[in-house]
Amino acid sequence: MDVAQETLGTVAEETLDPLDWADVQALSHRVIDDAVDYLRAVRDRPVWREVPADVREVFAAPLPRTPARLAAVYGEVSRTVMSYPMGNIHPRFWAWYMGSSNFTGALGDFLAAIQGSNLGGGNHAAGLMDCQVVNWCKQMLGFPVSASGTLVSGGSMANMIGLTVARNVKAGIDVREHGVAAIEKPLRYYGSDQLHSCHRKAMEALGLGNRALRRIPTDSGLRIDIAALRAAIAEDRQAGFKPACVIGNAGTVNTGAIDDLRALAKLAHEEELWFHVDGCIGALVAIAPQNAHRVAGIEWADSIALDPHKWLHAPFEAGCALVRDALAHRRTFAVTPEYLESTPRGLASGEWLHDYGLQTSRGFRALKVWMALKEHGIDKFGRLIDQNIAQAAYLAGLIEDEPSLVLMAPTTINIVCFRHRLAGASGEELKRFNTEIMLRLQEQGIAALSDTTVQGQHCLRVAITNHRTRRDDLHLLVRETLRLGRQIAAEPAS
Repeated sequence: MDVAQETLGTVAEETLDPLDWADVQALSHRVIDDAVDYLRAVRDRPVWREVPADVREVFAAPLPRTPARLAAVYGEVSRTVMSYPMGNIHPRFWAWYMGSSNFTGALGDFLAAIQGSNLGGGNHAAGLMDCQVVNWCKQMLGFPVSASGTLVSGGSMANMIGLTVARNVKAGIDVREHGVAAIEKPLRYYGSDQLHSCHRKAMEALGLGNRALRRIPTDSGLRIDIAALRAAIAEDRQAGFKPACVIGNAGTVNTGAIDDLRALAKLAHEEELWFHVDGCIGALVAIAPQNAHRVAGIEWADSIALDPHKWLHAPFEAGCALVRDALAHRRTFAVTPEYLESTPRGLASGEWLHDYGLQTSRGFRALKVWMALKEHGIDKFGRLIDQNIAQAAYLAGLIEDEPSLVLMAPTTINIVCFRHRLAGASGEELKRFNTEIMLRLQEQGIAALSDTTVQGQHCLRVAITNHRTRRDDLHLLVRETLRLGRQIAAEPAS
């Protein structure tokens, strides 16, 4: 017997499983009961509140060395984390652009964690479900059965997947083997000046650089100017660059503007460019019966990025990249080392899903999406999208009817940009004034808005991506914005 075997025989072997499953079962029932109460009463709580100093100190505590009772651990989580959320599940959370989750999806996340499967691939049920959810996303967007796709962390990574395939297809060389330095003519990508910042990050990560992404001016509706795009492509060809990809917006992050996707698809075909659609804001409008026409042409894209954790309300995180050319998709990422080779039977006989993205280890994201879609049906999610778009139009009408408020951009889908006028104020004064309104709305727990700059002017931004929002919430927002505006205007200047 060697030393290791002798030591193992004298030391009790340990596990992370509980000694008393009955105690864990009782606590688990309590956690579920508390979770139901938490969601049932979400409207009665502030949207957001500042984390107090004593709670912040909890998160500065040193590494725990000794065990604690699970009930005590849960009690600490309940008192600290659960009591001070970001707020995006609240019906009056309209900051940035986030889904509001759903209870069934949360159960799916829990069950996925219990089952514990790694979705890098293999022959098991979770892998089959992952593929099924991707196939459902293809059906929602009108992509062919032959297309491929992959579930990822969110929109930034979904866009990265599409833009990487575009680079490799259009490079004219084997980029994976020789690198971007070997590309004969520098590649150029094109998108509107309203593109999400993740596209710049992608250009940098792909080794092409920020200057490889040309931002094309937009029209009065903040959609890409097709004539300006054509001119830029011609100019780049003349200068010795290689136009490679055009990025269409199915909803911009600032205002929700949707580019003319049909026109972009036609142009991309004529110019032999890859057509990628950033649909993280509005691709899923394709399933909304009253508004699907707004994203007509998205089905002609070469690749699409979308976010089930937005308008499918999956708990964070869940993104999806779709690629029309499945072979090009796999060729961009597939690596087969000896320890991940397929076998004719057994566990390794399934598809290796990591061949379609950057992650080898992948979480079981599909279950939370699958369960909610099975429970509610896709038609209901489509109606909820229509509902949010109608609510945004309703809020825009309330703002237009109020002399002290002004719309700052067209309301295309579910994003409303506006500000308080504050008569006689300069641009900087208006920015400070409206920012203060936004901060007080947050600090008083009334509503969470964000702010942005549209066509050079600062404004407040309401992104309604919430299945819990009601019209009464929108009336409250307008009333409280006006009340705070009067209050701030009456305060002495500091």
